Amino acid sequence: MHVPSICQCLDFFDRYEMLDNIRAHSFVVARVAVTLTDDLQRYQKTDAPVPKKNDVIAGALMHDIAKTICLKNGCQHAEQGRKICEDLGYPELGEIVAEHVLLSEFNTELYEQGSFGPKEIVYYSDKRVRHDQLVSLAERLDYILDRYGDNNPEKEERIRQNFRNTQIFEKHLFAFLSFPASELEQHISKELFLHKDVSSHTNL
Repeated sequence: MHVPSICQCLDFFDRYEMLDNIRAHSFVVARVAVTLTDDLQRYQKTDAPVPKKNDVIAGALMHDIAKTICLKNGCQHAEQGRKICEDLGYPELGEIVAEHVLLSEFNTELYEQGSFGPKEIVYYSDKRVRHDQLVSLAERLDYILDRYGDNNPEKEERIRQNFRNTQIFEKHLFAFLSFPASELEQHISKELFLHKDVSSHTNL
């Protein structure tokens, strides 16, 4: 997969006028995603391919690239993000961005076998970060319902169903990691990803 470097992602942040709070959120999502990917690589318990770290980093950093634009005009930021990535010459990255809110295909059979792509890693990582803080799925669900549920029962049920799927995914993912989901915070750096860190991917 052809993806932008960290420095290029930060340039895109500026180009699309990403708000500071959205940048902070994206940095933490990237840290979570890298932590999960590193652990999958370090403790491979299956022959299933492990997502490439660069793909995961780019997907996590770019997942909300359209959020500022859509806050202004009411567009769907995941789909608009896909279009931005395609326009920038990264169509495969666009697929990750497009599905960070809702996976188009939830494949339990693959997850049971330990097969997770960058798309799934970014999707899950985003569900564990509220603003710039690591939270449980239950806490993130409460926030999403309050922010986007609009007191609409049908909309709220769709959100709840998505999180039920995320809970299933979490169970399968952490079966292939060296620590439980409840200990994720203990395994990621306490520092946020900062501009001084962008010289190499290893500094994420």
